[in-house]
Amino acid sequence: MRNFILATLAICLPIGASAFAQTTTTTVVVPGEVRTYILEQKSPSVAYEGDIVIGDPVPETIKIYPVPDQPKYGYAIVNERRVIIDPNTHTIVEVLE
Repeated sequence: MRNFILATLAICLPIGASAFAQTTTTTVVVPGEVRTYILEQKSPSVAYEGDIVIGDPVPETIKIYPVPDQPKYGYAIVNERRVIIDPNTHTIVEVLE
């Protein structure tokens, strides 16, 4: 009986760990000065038919503008919404409302 319980645990633990890993998310804390800078910019808006979802990449066709002195952040204005983007991965970090 003891061996059965140990075998069951050995099978279940990896499954539970992988399920947990899939549900965790990483939160990025964007500095306030980055938000302020982006909100003040008058860059043109780009029309995009897809959804704007944090964690998803933007298409390569969307121009990403740099944020001065903040190489980890860029931005674009997509469908009249200001979007903070990681310029290295083109991933959406935050959508400013």
